[in-house]
Amino acid sequence: MASVALICCLLWGSAFSGVKIGYELLDIAAQDWSSQMVFAGVRFFIAGIMALIVGSIGEHHVLLPKKTAVPKIIIISFFQTIAQYFFYYIGLAHTTGVKASIIVAANVFTAILISSLLYRQETLTVRKIAGCCVGFAGIVLANAAGLSDAKFSLLGDGFIFLCTVASGFSQVYMKRYSAEESPVLLSGWQFAFGGAVMWIFGAVCGGRIRLETAGAWGILLYLAFVSAAAYSLWAMLLKHNPVSKVTVFGFLNPMCGVIISGIVLHEENAFGLVGILALLLVCAGIFVVNFEHHAKEKTEL
Repeated sequence: MASVALICCLLWGSAFSGVKIGYELLDIAAQDWSSQMVFAGVRFFIAGIMALIVGSIGEHHVLLPKKTAVPKIIIISFFQTIAQYFFYYIGLAHTTGVKASIIVAANVFTAILISSLLYRQETLTVRKIAGCCVGFAGIVLANAAGLSDAKFSLLGDGFIFLCTVASGFSQVYMKRYSAEESPVLLSGWQFAFGGAVMWIFGAVCGGRIRLETAGAWGILLYLAFVSAAAYSLWAMLLKHNPVSKVTVFGFLNPMCGVIISGIVLHEENAFGLVGILALLLVCAGIFVVNFEHHAKEKTEL
């Protein structure tokens, strides 16, 4: 499981720099949220098509949803693609990238709390909470230098938090519905549906993207591949493992993003001593949550 989760985190980590490069190649301004919505919508729509094509080849039949699967796809798509990225793009325009990175990392907590307390998919334990706290401390440490602005913004910090809540619900629903449906089918169709909604919404609000060069097409297709491959693999992990054991690996996403951005974008001091210490804390948190006790655990909450 760990190797597959790491592949997902590396793919998602590369998306941070990929999106920055995409904004430059597609001539999208930082505050042009409608064009960003179009960009994201087209990306996710293509990701859905990619996932469905590969899944159909792998399962030797076209992945068409049954009538009973349609509402499940819409629910997952609403939380995973539409709501999550709606709150994310608006929130990011009203807060700092550092604060957003820390708040987004809280989606590990929200997913575990929703899974344990609301839907009773697993038991909430002291070990899981402790592991999440250790991992989250690593994220805070990695971003501590940029935390000079402690002012709370509802449209900024508040919307980024709502983004993490949407992400938590999406993982819980994927866990529930993948027991009855193919994870790749759910992943592909939710991306296609959610991407189409975001694409249309952004276009109606005046958003446009310029796909005039091979580089622009290349980065769009790469980002679509990242979403299709990483989320489909993540969905398979959720199908066969408790939510807590999978989502805690999400702490690696921003760490991978920093390392890859430093390499690809040549950002100086992207990962120094503090970054290494932060990564060790994240890894420690993942180990604590995934450590298996042979005896029955008695620290249930």
